[in-house]
Amino acid sequence: GLVLGVYSSEKDDGAAQFTSAGDAFDRLVSGKLRKLLSLCGPPLKKGKTRIFHGLHQDFPSVAVVGLGKKNAGINEQENWNEGKENIRTAVAVGCRQIQDLEIPCVEVDPCGDAQAAAEGAVLGLHEYNELKQKKKPVVTPQLHGSGESEAWQKGVIYAEGQNLARYLMEAPANYITPIKFAEHIEQKLRSFSNVKVHIRPESWITTQEMGAFLSVAKGSAEPPIFLEIHYLGGANAEDSPLVFVGKGVTFDSGGISLKPSSGMDAMRADMGGAATVCSAIVTAAALNLPLNIIGLAPLCENMPSGKANKPGDVVRAKNGKTIQVDNTDAEGRLLLADALCYAHNFNARAIVNAATLTGAMDVALGSAATGVFTNSSWLWTHLYEASILTGDRVWRMPLFEHYTKQVTDCPLADVSNIGKYSRAGGACTAAAFLKEFVSASHWAHLDIAGVMSNKDEVLYLRKGMAGRPTRTLVEFAARLSQDSHN
Repeated sequence: GLVLGVYSSEKDDGAAQFTSAGDAFDRLVSGKLRKLLSLCGPPLKKGKTRIFHGLHQDFPSVAVVGLGKKNAGINEQENWNEGKENIRTAVAVGCRQIQDLEIPCVEVDPCGDAQAAAEGAVLGLHEYNELKQKKKPVVTPQLHGSGESEAWQKGVIYAEGQNLARYLMEAPANYITPIKFAEHIEQKLRSFSNVKVHIRPESWITTQEMGAFLSVAKGSAEPPIFLEIHYLGGANAEDSPLVFVGKGVTFDSGGISLKPSSGMDAMRADMGGAATVCSAIVTAAALNLPLNIIGLAPLCENMPSGKANKPGDVVRAKNGKTIQVDNTDAEGRLLLADALCYAHNFNARAIVNAATLTGAMDVALGSAATGVFTNSSWLWTHLYEASILTGDRVWRMPLFEHYTKQVTDCPLADVSNIGKYSRAGGACTAAAFLKEFVSASHWAHLDIAGVMSNKDEVLYLRKGMAGRPTRTLVEFAARLSQDSHN
């Protein structure tokens, strides 16, 4: 199969405006493609496709997809590069059409940006069907032509990173337990000589005095794991690392503050923070990025047993602060509190944590963007600029003292794990809670609850767990590595 892009016509005559690959193919078939397109009615709209058969013996089926306007670039209103997003969407749609025809291999027009085209192809074809007997045919996308193979390969690596996060988040919680999650990441990193993976058991967590993390883990029969990854890509092993921290609740029942049963199955993806940061490190290693990265993922389940946290219990975090657990379903921040304290051991250039932390984040932004709370404008700028390129957007949220007062005004302990006005500003009070365990001057908290899954909002992702914002984390790390290089 072959996927070719066509731009929206800027003139009213509706004549198809091909990419250079489309033009070359049209010449190869003596102008038949252009002729057929004009006979098919109005010009192709953005993301729409037409399939033609029998035009050329090498490509029995050709999908022509609409790319929108030719010179689309950064859209200030949308906060992304519209041209790149158009390519990702068009290529994904075209590749799925070829897959539906059960054709095992598809060549993809680079459409002027081979990296974006590769991302669209690899992200668009991904589907979790490990446990089904009937599977969709596997389609291997390849670059059409040879001019942009390096950019294409980079796009494949970026997309495979996000697909790894999607795989981990989508898999059932009885398949991805804390230990199995850690072993899966370890296996992905085994081939890299500059990566060390430490799978820390419960006994180690206890010696680290991570009382907040352990208080969540004790409700489950599955033992907790603290996953620690060291990627040494920098010129000097002693260079200050970027530290990624990810919430790793492999299933969240809510604990004693039990969640409603409707939709609870989606809580197998409550380790989305750990999945995205670990996948970002796997990707950084594959790209051989020249910087040091440390990944930390506290992994456990949140279950309602006789040993579980009870509302009103007080637990002690690694830094000595006491926490009143007023809602056992606000457990992710307890794991992160201890992991963030531990992150300060590494003289980090920056600490970035990701977590499917609050339903309030989904209420605030929906699936349009990841909410970012940060004490550093430098860090924010890097994350924001990275997200414009990836199309996986971020939006800055407030870290006001206003919210801190709502978690520190607590009857029994230093802090409460929920704000005293319950639902008001829930994502902001959660961030204020985390801030109580951070002294680093460059820290960002990414609340990814709203972008956890995809229904139909991102057209180049199928329905299911989204693995967002893995590519933005990778692009951010790449920008940071350029910074240190210069």
